[in-house]
Amino acid sequence: MYKILMTYNNTEGLDKLLENPEFKIEIHPKPAPEDFKHLIKDYDGLLIRSEVKVTADVIDAAAKLKFIGRAGTGVDNVDTARATQKGIVVANVPGGNTISAAEHTVGLMLSLARNIPQACSSLKTKEWKRDKFGGTELQGKTLGLIGLGRIGREVAHRMISFGMKVVAFDPFASKEFAHSSGIELKTLDELYAESDYISIHSPLNDTTRNMIDANALKKMKKGVRIVNCARGGIIDEKALSEAIKDGHVKGAAIDVFAKEPPTDWTIIENGGTVVTPHLAASTEEAQVKIAQEISEVVIDYFTKGLIRNAVNVPTVEWETYKQLEPYISLSEKIGSFQGQILEGGIKEIEFQCMGEIAAFNTNPLLVAYIKGLLSPILDIKVNFVNAPLLAKERGIKFKESKVQQVVDYTSLLTAKVVTDKGDIVVSGTLFAQKHPRIVSLDGLVVDIVPSGNMLLLSNIDRPGVVGQLGVFLGKNNINIANMQVGRKEVGGEAVTVINVDSEVSQELLKQISNFSGINKVRQVAL
Repeated sequence: MYKILMTYNNTEGLDKLLENPEFKIEIHPKPAPEDFKHLIKDYDGLLIRSEVKVTADVIDAAAKLKFIGRAGTGVDNVDTARATQKGIVVANVPGGNTISAAEHTVGLMLSLARNIPQACSSLKTKEWKRDKFGGTELQGKTLGLIGLGRIGREVAHRMISFGMKVVAFDPFASKEFAHSSGIELKTLDELYAESDYISIHSPLNDTTRNMIDANALKKMKKGVRIVNCARGGIIDEKALSEAIKDGHVKGAAIDVFAKEPPTDWTIIENGGTVVTPHLAASTEEAQVKIAQEISEVVIDYFTKGLIRNAVNVPTVEWETYKQLEPYISLSEKIGSFQGQILEGGIKEIEFQCMGEIAAFNTNPLLVAYIKGLLSPILDIKVNFVNAPLLAKERGIKFKESKVQQVVDYTSLLTAKVVTDKGDIVVSGTLFAQKHPRIVSLDGLVVDIVPSGNMLLLSNIDRPGVVGQLGVFLGKNNINIANMQVGRKEVGGEAVTVINVDSEVSQELLKQISNFSGINKVRQVAL
């Protein structure tokens, strides 16, 4: 019998697991850290939500633990690296809240259009002010979606049925993919200018942080309404509050905030906003779906040896995984590298394994590569199980090939990404079977350590270009750890990759891009 520890009380939806005679479920809600270390010793599996942290100390104290299941999406509260080191599978339930988040977005949009919360509050104070709360119809209006992941597409599906025109900005979606959902792709500025409503469905990263700032708000159509059920830091809350006060933005509906619980209540206290305390995923149905799926994941793992929804282990036998692991890590790094530098909607992926590695089942390498490629791009958690499905949903074709022979290397991985703005080809290998390197970038020979913060520059190969960059970084206390230059001919276009010891701010990147001789600069974090 398998012993499973649950650290939360709600068992609704867990019937299959609770009724299975091969499992004994014991519930200890929110154990304190010291108690947790003592509790975990005798359990085979652990089921958690977000309230409990599974630290390295807890994992080290778990003598029998083989599986950690997160009843939800995020696994930030699990030391996944330590779990992987100890051979413990960490699994989650991605996408379980898609419908709930989409419906909450629609509810907020309707609340904005018809002034429902304000009218309700007024009437409860025994005021009868029909003229004050007249609304507008959604039919015939244009909805602009920033981000075209699962939730964004579900919102589009519903609002098209309302008679809205739906446009979207997603730099990594193809026109064909958007058209298949009845959506027209636009540039971000076009979306700002055309949309009556804007709904955000993007991940929070360096590119999207504060993307809706004062300048962006000025580009929007006067009278626009904005909805955010994605991530709090995407909107500059003070700038939005000012835009509502001066009348340029008609109103906003916000479910997520830069800091939760908020410490700055400016946007919440604004009379033009409808606000909810991060409720988009909080429905009974979403929680039941998550519970049902995590039950199946646990049962499949312990009774059938099937690994589903794993965030740290591809679906292979553990012994095989240990042999493949350094190449799996390399594959994911190559994908992440490309995902952070590519432009345009992804159409196709070609993944080739050459040399000794081609003798293995290399599907986990392809999956790891797709996970790395899509993780910087999508607004949901990408793992080893859902990565291929997410690629297919976006209309991305992928091909895998193997070649037994390779020149110069024992094994070589080559990944080509085809977008509507061009191709990117990256090759990588392991030195001494354990040190990852990127050895080719778009046909240029390089020797890049895929780790930490990097600057990738397209520049003219002439004296002084790299030197002025080094001086500039030094003056701004950015230490250079390594530098690689790849070129095809003297004086032509070159690629320079610089490993730096700290992150380079967006302001400094903008200054670097203005240097004479530098055509483009991108920052990559691995």
